[in-house]
Amino acid sequence: MSLFDRIKRGLQKTQARLSHEIKRIVTRSPKLDAASLEELEAALLAADFGVRLTTQIVEAVRRGYETQGRSGLDVFEIARREVQAAFGDQDNRLVRAPEGLTVVSLVGVNGTGKTTTSAKLAHRVQEEGLQAVLAACDTFRAAAIEQLKLWGERLGVPVVAGRYGADPAAVAHDAITAAQARGADYLFVDTAGRLHTKNNLMQELQKVHRVMGRKLPGAPHEVLLVLDATTGMNALNQAREFHKAVSLTGLVITKLDGTSRGGMAVAIQKELGLPIKFIGVGEQADDLQPFDPAAYAEALFAE
Repeated sequence: MSLFDRIKRGLQKTQARLSHEIKRIVTRSPKLDAASLEELEAALLAADFGVRLTTQIVEAVRRGYETQGRSGLDVFEIARREVQAAFGDQDNRLVRAPEGLTVVSLVGVNGTGKTTTSAKLAHRVQEEGLQAVLAACDTFRAAAIEQLKLWGERLGVPVVAGRYGADPAAVAHDAITAAQARGADYLFVDTAGRLHTKNNLMQELQKVHRVMGRKLPGAPHEVLLVLDATTGMNALNQAREFHKAVSLTGLVITKLDGTSRGGMAVAIQKELGLPIKFIGVGEQADDLQPFDPAAYAEALFAE
């Protein structure tokens, strides 16, 4: 299955809803009047495109109608173009340190899929011929440590873990030592889920990053916030607070296959200016896909 087909399959719920609504709005009347544009706006907002991008799309459709008339108007093409343009030309590739080990920290609230995402990223780089190590730094949940170990066994990726309740910063420190000893290219650090409103937990995350930076200057080289697409625009507040605390370098959007509000990825990227590095469109190891703005826009507004 091609990258586009995977993304299209993952965005099927959002695409089906948008396609139905747009077709209903534009075929109901030979004119595209103010009421129709309001309905288009409501449909885009319901898919969580956010106010700024929704306004841009609606305005572009209105201008297109004024210059081309109803017969020459392709709302789907206009929406695709505006969504793709919203992402700009940011670099969506995974960061690689100039030499030696690259450390990637996965952060986010509980239940977004950080542990699974860590394992899938390790799998991706190993598929590219690089060596990866996983660090189980969610020491508050014994289940998280075991889950990461199971993923490691399944995918053939070494896992560095401490005991339940251990200091996560100490585990991260030891993981860097172990990854360097193995000559690994990447270390993916699975941190504990934490509410962005809990200052003490955010300070602990900052400590983990400080300890890694002292052990390996420049680490973590990549800080990826893992967001659950099913939470819609509520994820924007999470992104803002995590970005303040630990200077995010990118986003991973998971569970896009389980929501009809797939527009949230565009809205959050537009609001924060952070590149979306990967999107999750299924449960399998290879269902974490590099983000492609053109394929994403095309899949969202496929007729």
